[in-house]
Amino acid sequence: MGREVMLLPLIFGVLAIFDGVSLVKADDPYRYYTWTVTYGNVFPLGVPQQVILINGQFPGPRLDVVTNDNIVLNLINKLDQPFLLTWNGIKQRKNSWQDGVVGTNCPIPPNANFTYKFQTKDQIGSYTYFPSTSMHRAAGGYGAINVYERPKIPIPFPNPEGDFTLLIGDWYKSTSHKTLQQYLDSGKPLPFPDGVLINGQAHTTFNGDQGKTYMFRISNVGLSTSLNFRIQGHTLKLVEVEGSHTVQNIYDSLDVHVGQSVAVLITLNQPPKDYYIVASTRFMRRVLTATAVLHYTNSHSPASGALPPAPAGQFHWSMMQARTYRWNLTASAARPNPQGSFHYGKIIPTKTIVLENSAPLINGKQRYAVNSVSYINSDTPVKLADYFNIPGVFSVNSIQALPSNGPATVATSVMQASLHDFVEIIFQNNEKTMQSWHLDGYDFWVVGYGSGQWTPAKRRMYNLVDALTRHTAQVYPQSWTSILVSLDNQGMWNMRSAVWDKQYLGQQFYLRVWNPVRSLANEYDIPPNVLLCGRALGRHS
Repeated sequence: MGREVMLLPLIFGVLAIFDGVSLVKADDPYRYYTWTVTYGNVFPLGVPQQVILINGQFPGPRLDVVTNDNIVLNLINKLDQPFLLTWNGIKQRKNSWQDGVVGTNCPIPPNANFTYKFQTKDQIGSYTYFPSTSMHRAAGGYGAINVYERPKIPIPFPNPEGDFTLLIGDWYKSTSHKTLQQYLDSGKPLPFPDGVLINGQAHTTFNGDQGKTYMFRISNVGLSTSLNFRIQGHTLKLVEVEGSHTVQNIYDSLDVHVGQSVAVLITLNQPPKDYYIVASTRFMRRVLTATAVLHYTNSHSPASGALPPAPAGQFHWSMMQARTYRWNLTASAARPNPQGSFHYGKIIPTKTIVLENSAPLINGKQRYAVNSVSYINSDTPVKLADYFNIPGVFSVNSIQALPSNGPATVATSVMQASLHDFVEIIFQNNEKTMQSWHLDGYDFWVVGYGSGQWTPAKRRMYNLVDALTRHTAQVYPQSWTSILVSLDNQGMWNMRSAVWDKQYLGQQFYLRVWNPVRSLANEYDIPPNVLLCGRALGRHS
């Protein structure tokens, strides 16, 4: 993990550097990393293919950090294309400069580097990182971010014997990420995936001692497919979802949608042998399955018997399961105080935003849109255009807060919002495909799921007591999902489909959360090492 630096609590700080220290006990330590991004050949599904490696690893290195750690990560791009990583679920408090998406950051050119500097401020939980540029995500470059609690913060379960990270996702073997991008650019849909991977492999093993309990952190890092996770002969105790400690319900299996993360406790309470771990596709005409093995260390018997079956129910079953996820209101948060200083269910929203996704043809090619606007990237990140007052890059009137009945258009779309607004957002999905929505810079309360068309009368279905917060919410076909979000984090934030082909072809926009008075109390200033591109070239920060 390299050098780690502790910041002593003085106004200007005194830095002390310790080599080889595995645990830093002072608050707000600094952790330094250098990552080099390259291509490499691996065999995820039994055939050689080119993938994206980070420090020679596929998937990339796991970031194990602690609440309030300061991350200083130098990313060196050795690919033949510009590249960025985004930190999925890390809130980047007052710091959208470090978000790592093309609306906030200029991509790192080939044979160049950029040093990210961000803090895991007031967060505990299971998160991921992945490439945000082009279709690089289809080639790997992803990994886990596990944020552990500080010693003074209790968690609502006994410390597990250990924890395992499982990055699950659909995968293509017959085409490179550049070929997949050409499919989309030409107006063709993505082909059917070739398989499912667990930690970059079709088969892997996890070892544990009989009678002990382990945490499994499961994240769907695939492109477009919902997955179901289960373990033969074992139940799953849900304890955390994207930073929220949950009521600890027991499940036989869990649906994990694109971009989402969950953490479960597994007690090895069965006879000593090996057991199948299964991740399989959901809601598809043909089921793809990846298996791993849970190996009891005193086992002498290989895994055997039929794989544990997937749920018989489909969309309705999955929606009903999602409604059982509840926030643990008695647990501490990342800070040593209860979960927040106000109760979300007692606040009247300042505005309602209804986001309707669609799949229009524009100029004869398949695109995806939000409120009839399909997003296109500018050569200048909208964050830089906003900071430098560069006209013509975006307009805050390019996308409306309610669905439009007009023809679909393309735009570099930005929606305006005021700092400290408390907003109700409805994701309306009138298509026959699963949707998954993510908002950078925030977590939000997922208060309702329902079939058909959302109307104000559907608010009576909301959970205004113990809905959990998360950063990515699924929306079922011909259904709606409703969230509440407190816009307390100033910046330019990406609201996007987590289904990556839809995001690539326009199902996204940027939410400009703004206060007209520029203040470091609301947002950090532009970083001195900022990369400049497009119409921002030659500007001085």
